[in-house]
Amino acid sequence: MNRLLAFLLALPLLAADSAKPDRWESAIASFEAADKKNPVPADSVIFTGSSSARMWKTLAADFPEFAVRNRGFGGSQMSDLVRHSTRFLLPHKPKAVVVYSGDNDINAGKTPEIVLADFQALVAQIHGVRTDARVLCIPVKPSIKRWSKIDAIRAANALLKTYCESDQRLDYVDIFTPMLGDDGEPRRELLAKDKLHLSPAGYALWTREVRKTLGLTARD
Repeated sequence: MNRLLAFLLALPLLAADSAKPDRWESAIASFEAADKKNPVPADSVIFTGSSSARMWKTLAADFPEFAVRNRGFGGSQMSDLVRHSTRFLLPHKPKAVVVYSGDNDINAGKTPEIVLADFQALVAQIHGVRTDARVLCIPVKPSIKRWSKIDAIRAANALLKTYCESDQRLDYVDIFTPMLGDDGEPRRELLAKDKLHLSPAGYALWTREVRKTLGLTARD
């Protein structure tokens, strides 16, 4: 499936979402205000997605080589990124975008195919403003709280991985495998007390894997 077709398939979903009251207006407006006060530098690296992206508070220290910005908004789904990208993401024409989304989508009952189509639509938007931008896809993490959704999570991740392998500008950052223990279940020390979000150790693991994907040396 090419990116244009994926975007067209996602349009009905975006239209349905847009009919609802926009719960993200406050978050998006705050991004715009922050950008006016502290403009995003050229060739920035923007991290976006749902709460696991929003709560990544150590990005500047984790990736000192780059001008990084955190543009995650908790509770969001991939379609929310697509709908609001023209306001918080695309104007900056970033050199790289790191995306963590799909977790809430699967939990809300969306199929793996919808998650893929929305990601493809987002990629098409990004490459529409900067053709050489790298897009790093962090797959849906394994968590204790949402372990009942693991089959759908694995299916979504498999689709995302295959798609990323089709374009050299895309990277699939495998945080899923190292987040599992020898018993095949989520490693408790990588998760926060709510058994869903990440602990500091979890973010350290994500940092290591993203840095590896970007071709950077490991951080202590």
